[in-house]
Amino acid sequence: MIRIDKMTATKAALSDAGLPSFTAMPVLGRGKGHGEMPKEAELIMEMPRLKSKRMITLVVTDEKKDLAVETILKINQTGKSGDGKIFVIPTADSITVRTGETGDSTLD
Repeated sequence: MIRIDKMTATKAALSDAGLPSFTAMPVLGRGKGHGEMPKEAELIMEMPRLKSKRMITLVVTDEKKDLAVETILKINQTGKSGDGKIFVIPTADSITVRTGETGDSTLD
């Protein structure tokens, strides 16, 4: 999950790193913090607003995992609340629908 205004730079950085294939979609969400909200406003609000973000789904081989994470962090890490979140999860398999090809070769 990343800030909307970081999408273009993230797309370019991933492509430059040799990771041009991904899916992105608009999402709404919030983290545990309230960002720049003053303390007085926190007390009044029962539920913080949901913020617009972009969710990127990027499936890579184990060998390219660190490159993908480092590339996304490099562009999106500002040190401020709301920078986003990266989830690294295993993928059991990958299958190209058109050809039926399976395994890591479908990811390159």
